[in-house]
Amino acid sequence: MKSLTLQPAVPSPGLPLAPVALLLRSFPAPFHERAISLITNFLARGQAFTLEALEGHRVRLHISDTGQTLSFVVRNACLTPGPGLEEGYDVRIGGRLADLLALATRSEDPDTLFFDRRLTLEGDTAAGLLFKNFLDGIEFDVEAHAGAVLGPRVAGPLFAIARRSGLESTLRRLARRIG
Repeated sequence: MKSLTLQPAVPSPGLPLAPVALLLRSFPAPFHERAISLITNFLARGQAFTLEALEGHRVRLHISDTGQTLSFVVRNACLTPGPGLEEGYDVRIGGRLADLLALATRSEDPDTLFFDRRLTLEGDTAAGLLFKNFLDGIEFDVEAHAGAVLGPRVAGPLFAIARRSGLESTLRRLARRIG
């Protein structure tokens, strides 16, 4: 009789990157800049973290394995698409799509990603530290976000129901994944 050897489970990477990479290659940079700006600004509603400290700074993301370069500017405490930033940027963050997603979703420590040289940071040191510290300081508060988006009269009762039904812990886990 043969013996069976169990191999340790390989952790799931979560999001399949091939469709995301195909999407990045299929649409022009302004499409992605607008989508990322809208999502970021929507998720920031009601949060303690703010983009005010980054006001006026220009950031570029270079995704090495898709060849995309996305540009953004912080205006009025919001991330906005930054077309026409050919004249320069304050900070340029570069790396593979998987590593940039790990940075964005905070599934890996930003310091580790930079110190292991999986991500590069170029440009103004002070602005680079502002961006890195901003990412480090994000703690997503799903209840505050719901209150800002839906209003307290709707969000309050919804969270009361979530607490009674046991969904609150699921929402908090989801918030940790987002933030």
